[in-house]
Amino acid sequence: MAEKDITQMEEENLTEEKQIDEEEATDTSDAPIEESSEEEMNDLVQEIENLKQEKEELYQRFLRTQAEFDNFKKRSQKEKEADRKYKAQDLVTELLPAIDNFERALQVEVTDENKNLLDGISMVYRQLVEALKSQGVEIIEAVGKEFDPNLHQAVMQVEDDNFESNIVVEDLQKGYLIKDRVIRPAMVKVNK
Repeated sequence: MAEKDITQMEEENLTEEKQIDEEEATDTSDAPIEESSEEEMNDLVQEIENLKQEKEELYQRFLRTQAEFDNFKKRSQKEKEADRKYKAQDLVTELLPAIDNFERALQVEVTDENKNLLDGISMVYRQLVEALKSQGVEIIEAVGKEFDPNLHQAVMQVEDDNFESNIVVEDLQKGYLIKDRVIRPAMVKVNK
């Protein structure tokens, strides 16, 4: 019985070996593996190229966004500086009529009766002018200067032999600058 089992086992082994050999002989999976791996390689190379292109596009978008942000920061900084620089402009514009009235009051003839009052008005006027100067406000010098339409508003023309042509003869209302910005142009008489 043991010989039969051994023989039978040998036959089974031979049959299995034969089947394996037949499968190996008919197995053509090597060729498709090479073709398949070549296709996979091409797909991978294409995917790498696509990723490189996408990376470059994202990098360019990042650079543009960074530049836009830097420009925004600079623009915001300039706006803040301008706000600080000209912060007193609205207040000065509101105070100019009061200053004009102080100047008119100071042009009154001084008598014994109004001397003390004019001294008080003069003190308040000087304090206002000093406060404006501390905020960067300057009076536009006009008389004797050449007419500048950016700084002066001509309301009259005169013929005066004492002045050259296009020279400011008289300052009718003072003009003011804050830093480099005209708050109010000077109203002037200009020589023809």
